[in-house]
Amino acid sequence: MAASPATCPPFEFSSKYYTASGDGCVRQSSFFGGQPVLNQGVGYSVIIGFGAFFAVFTSFLVWLEKRYVGSRHTSEWFNTAGRNVKTGLIASVIVSQWTWAATILQSSNVAWEYRVSGPFWYASGATIQVLLFGVMAIEIKRKAPYAHTVCEIVKARWGTAAHLVFLAFCFLTNIIVTAMLLLGGSAVVNALTGVNIYAASFLIPLGVIVYTLAGGLKATFLASYIHSVIVHVVLVVFVYLVYTASSELGSPSIVYHHLLEVSSKSRVCQEPLSHDGQSCGPVSGNYKGSYLTMLSSGGLVFGIINIVGNFGTVFVDNGYWVSAIAARPSSTHKGYLLGGLVWFAVPFSLATSLGLGALALDLPITASEASHGLVPPATAIALMGKGGSILLLTMLFMAVTSAGSSELIAVSSLCTYDIYRTYINPDATGKQILKVSRGVVLAFGCFMGLLAVILNKAGVSLGWMYLAMGVFIGSAVLPIAFMLLWRKANAFGAILGTISGCILGIITWLSVAKVEYGRVNLDTTGRNAPMLAGNLVSILTGGAVHAVCSVLQPQNYEWDTTKQITMVEKEKSELPAEEFTEEKLIRAKAWIVKWGIGFTLVIVLLWPLLSLPAGQFSKGYFTFWAIIAIAWGTIGSAVIIILPLTESWKTIESVLLGMFTNDRLMEKVEELNLKLHTIMLAIPESERLYLLEKEKAKKKEASEQDTHIAPA
Repeated sequence: MAASPATCPPFEFSSKYYTASGDGCVRQSSFFGGQPVLNQGVGYSVIIGFGAFFAVFTSFLVWLEKRYVGSRHTSEWFNTAGRNVKTGLIASVIVSQWTWAATILQSSNVAWEYRVSGPFWYASGATIQVLLFGVMAIEIKRKAPYAHTVCEIVKARWGTAAHLVFLAFCFLTNIIVTAMLLLGGSAVVNALTGVNIYAASFLIPLGVIVYTLAGGLKATFLASYIHSVIVHVVLVVFVYLVYTASSELGSPSIVYHHLLEVSSKSRVCQEPLSHDGQSCGPVSGNYKGSYLTMLSSGGLVFGIINIVGNFGTVFVDNGYWVSAIAARPSSTHKGYLLGGLVWFAVPFSLATSLGLGALALDLPITASEASHGLVPPATAIALMGKGGSILLLTMLFMAVTSAGSSELIAVSSLCTYDIYRTYINPDATGKQILKVSRGVVLAFGCFMGLLAVILNKAGVSLGWMYLAMGVFIGSAVLPIAFMLLWRKANAFGAILGTISGCILGIITWLSVAKVEYGRVNLDTTGRNAPMLAGNLVSILTGGAVHAVCSVLQPQNYEWDTTKQITMVEKEKSELPAEEFTEEKLIRAKAWIVKWGIGFTLVIVLLWPLLSLPAGQFSKGYFTFWAIIAIAWGTIGSAVIIILPLTESWKTIESVLLGMFTNDRLMEKVEELNLKLHTIMLAIPESERLYLLEKEKAKKKEASEQDTHIAPA
């Protein structure tokens, strides 16, 4: 007698992923099933179309600024944006620069793996670095006001040997970040549209190269703002879709009940979807196996790995130092604090919606799909169909290209000022430096695509690379911080700590993988225990060795050589003199120390500690949690979109007025300078000197008369 067909789990929201077969119930083995949702035409349209649009539009904005505002496109302007960028734009740049493919993809993956604690630990563990880097940004203005890169400061303080060591670690950081950007981007483009993953790796950076070549750092900043606007608009759409608008979910209470139902299932999936084999049903390491708790050992371990690794990708990434150098002194600390707080919403709000949404809908996502960052697109497709996949693809493209342009400038400035100007041509002119900068942008842009192809061939995933980054670069974090914060820090300790920390971190990482799992491969080295051990040994060894060496033989440095770093071309500053006063900079440092450390303690210690007594979240508590995610995402998005516009409104007015009146300011200035130069050349040298002395005497006399005029 034939067995009666099995009854599949009675979850209306996930019944489409089950099929009754004989006396068993078969669950769909993969959400994507190897079939792209969109056709290749859509994929190529997004990659090439958006790339071409931003290349043309951003270059046009840079041209408008040059024509109607009077920006001079020198090598200094190309690499530092005039050192005059305001708070809103700096904050927008930080948000854009820190929003990687991993921010959108990996944050939802950890929500899927550790449940409700995952988005929080991703967001908090990668926000505090930006908040605390505001201290370093102010110290640059105080102790190395004319520096172009972090490695220039290293050489000025510690000499050639330390310079070469930290240059290598900075390049390694840029390579790791670039790899993560393109690994995540190419994987999602391939999964959603079927575009060849290797073609995507080369095409994604193409538009970035064009506008970075045209406008340098300022073009990068302008593009970053536009990209931030698009990312945050899509973010708000997804958050409101999950918690207020979709027919499948649509409210925090529905999401809550779905999560409870899914977590209570006792079945075992056909394929283990996480390393502990608990992809559905109770979660090993979580309080009572619950999806709805901050009491998660896995989430906490991930949070520690996240904190350590991301210190490396902020403090050792020259891109953040370049942004600090470009900011005006009064905007630096505020820009980093605001940028960090707004960025928190991207992984927290997005993963609390799309990551938990994938769990609430019980989507059959495989381990391979999750590790390649496909949790968010799965949820977007389940809720919105093809429209959701297009929105997610657009959001991802904005994140990858914006952060990629920052990496291009970071590498370009290192090659230009720390290799070419330092070791090849110390007397390089501005034109020569500009030429080298653009050459490096082009070369590294091509290398980005090649690197992604190599890593995809090797089978390296976004999740693995994200967890491993701290092992490789974490040892340089504390030495590079000591460089500007501690006058006793010496060069020998910096070199020894950085190199030994990296080596010991890698040895520990591989050894723990071998001892715990019996073999060393991409799977075992990507698990939590080896990653945690390697990350902690790397960062702590680097700092401890440097500290001990510096205490035993202190340098007692006075910052004289860092203040002697010079600009290639003298730029006329539009900022008032009080912007650069020591008193004002010290006040700014005290402000960022207070608020940066304060917010760090709130989001890393106070917030999680206050959530622990809740145990498993009640419906009311989860609703409150979801409201925080919605509010933070909405308010942060509004601030980062509106503030840069209000701060730059006078410049926008000047450009619009110039366009309608054809007031070509820069052309007039250059024409006037040419006429004056021609006239001066026609006058004999003796008469020129006489006229110059006469002009100086007039100015001196006028100045003396002004000082004797009593106020009205």
